[in-house]
Amino acid sequence: MTLVLLVPLLLLAAACIVLFGRGGSEYARAKTAAYPVGGAFLGAAATLYLVTTQGPVSIRFYDLSSVASFAIPIGFYVDRLSAVMMTLITGVSVIIYSYSTGYMYQDRHARRYLAMICLTDFVLICMVSSANLMMLFLFWQVLSYLLYVLAHNHAHPGTLAGAFKTFALLRVADTAFLAGIVLAYQLYGTLEFQDLFIRAADTPVMLSLWPGMEMSGATAVTLLFFVGAMGKSAQFPIHLWLPGSLFAPTPVHALLHAGIINAGGFLINRLAPLFGLSSTTLHVAFVVGTLTAILGASMMLAQNDIKKTLGFSTIGQMGYMIMECGLGAFALAVFHLIAHGLFKATVFLNCGNVIHKARQEPHFPHVDHQTEEPGLSRLTWFTGFVTTLFIPLLILLVTHGVLRIPLLESQGTVIFLFFIWITSSQAILTLTRLRQVASWKVSAAMLMTLLFIVFVYLFAVESFTRFLYPDPEDVASYFKAAGLADWLFDLIIVTATILTVAGWSYIYLSAHGMSVRMPAWIDGVRIRLYLPFMNRLYADELYALAGQTIMRLVHQLDKRERGWSQ
Repeated sequence: MTLVLLVPLLLLAAACIVLFGRGGSEYARAKTAAYPVGGAFLGAAATLYLVTTQGPVSIRFYDLSSVASFAIPIGFYVDRLSAVMMTLITGVSVIIYSYSTGYMYQDRHARRYLAMICLTDFVLICMVSSANLMMLFLFWQVLSYLLYVLAHNHAHPGTLAGAFKTFALLRVADTAFLAGIVLAYQLYGTLEFQDLFIRAADTPVMLSLWPGMEMSGATAVTLLFFVGAMGKSAQFPIHLWLPGSLFAPTPVHALLHAGIINAGGFLINRLAPLFGLSSTTLHVAFVVGTLTAILGASMMLAQNDIKKTLGFSTIGQMGYMIMECGLGAFALAVFHLIAHGLFKATVFLNCGNVIHKARQEPHFPHVDHQTEEPGLSRLTWFTGFVTTLFIPLLILLVTHGVLRIPLLESQGTVIFLFFIWITSSQAILTLTRLRQVASWKVSAAMLMTLLFIVFVYLFAVESFTRFLYPDPEDVASYFKAAGLADWLFDLIIVTATILTVAGWSYIYLSAHGMSVRMPAWIDGVRIRLYLPFMNRLYADELYALAGQTIMRLVHQLDKRERGWSQ
C-alpha cells in the first residue's frame, strides 16, 4: 500500500520542490527535483513486480456510501494494466524531465513549466490507478485543463488559438464520457470497475431509442465511452486539437505523444470486459481506427514541418491502436501503446535538438549534393521479396497448430500475423533507402529485422497477452465479440495485402531509379490529393464554417423568440 502511494506523492513532491524550494538557484532546485522523479520510476517498477507476484492492490481512504445515496469511494486500484502504465509514464517522465532542465534553462517561465510537467505526471499516475469511473473521469478532466496550460506561451496568438481549440474539442468528447458514466450508473447502479463488469455481464439491459429501435445497455454505454476515448487519442474527426497544439515546447509534445494521448487506449483496455459485451462498439472502433490510421499517415506524408510530420504520425499510430482494440486484440493495443510511447518520446526530444541546432546554424541540416547511383541490387530485391512475401506466408501456414494460444478458432491468429507482416514490411522498406552500403549488409539487416519483429510480436501474442489477461476465455471472448463476417474479413485482408504489395513495389522501384508505368488518371488523382492532405483536408476551415453557421442559426432563433415575446 505504501509503495503504491509513494509513486504519485514523489511526483507531487518534485513539483513542490521546483515551485517552493528554498535556497540555491532555480536550476539547482530543478536538478534536485529530478531525484524524486527518478524515485517515482523505481517505485512504479517495484509496484509492477508487486502486482505481478501478489495480485492487484486496492486502497480505500473512505467510503460515504452508507451515509449518502450517491457517494464515490476515494482510493486506488492497481492491477497489472495500471502498473504497466505507471512504469511507462514514470520512465518516460524521467527522460523528459532531465531533458527539459537543460532545454528550458533560459526560459523565464522554466520553473512553472517544470512544475507543470511533474503535476501532469502526478495526474496521469492517479488517473491510471483510479479505483472507479468517477475518479478516473475527474483526473481525466484535470488532464484536459493541464493540456491548455502546458501550451506555455499564451502570449503567442497561434499558441493561444491551439490551446483553446484543444480545450474546446476535448470538452465535446468529455461530455460524451460523462454521459456514459451517468448512464452506466443508472443501468447498473455502480461505478466500481469489477462490480460494473459483473453486473453488466449478468444482467443484460435493452434500451428503446424510439419505437422499433432498441440497443443494448452495454452498447449505449461503451459508445459514449468510446467518444471520450476518441477525444484524448485524437481520432478522426476529433483529431484537430493535436496539430493545433504543436506550438508548445518540444518536451511537452514528448510527454503528450508518449503518455497523454495514450489515455484513450488505456480507457478502452480498462473497460475491456465491458467493451467485450458489445460487438457494435468494437466494430465502430475498428472503422474509426482504420480511417484515422489511413488519414493520419496520408496527411503526415504531405507535411513539410518536422513537428507536424511527427504529430500526424502519432494520429496514424493512435488509429492503429484503436483499430487493434476494435479487432479484440486489447493486449496488442497496449503493447503498441508502450512501443509507440517510448519511440515517440525519444523522437520528439531529438526533434527538439534538431530545431535548436537549426536556429543556431541557418544552413542546418546540411545538404549533400553528391549524386547517388540509382543501381538496383538483385540481392536486396530478392531478400525484400522473401522477407515480406514468402516468409510471412510460410509462418502463416506453419504456426497454425503450433502456437498454444486460444485464438486458432477465431480471426485472432490472422490478425496478429497480419500485423507482424505489416510492421516488418514497413521496417524493411526503410532499409531499401540505404545507399552506398554493401548489398549483403542490407540483406542481413532485413533478415535480422524480420526475426526481431516476429520475436517481439510472438511475445506480445503469448506472454504479454497472458500477463495482462490471464484468463484465456476472456481473450477468446474479445476476439469472438469483435469478429467480422468471414467474407468481409477476407476482403479486408486481401485488399490490404494487394495495396501493401503494390505500394511496396512502387516505392522500392522508384527509389532505385526504375520507371513504373502508371495510368494517367492515377497520377492526376495523386497530384489533386496532395494539396488537400497538405492542408489537413481543410478540416479546420470546415469546422470554423460549421461553427459560424450554427451561431447564425442561434442568433436568428433568438431574434424570432424576442419578436414573439414582444
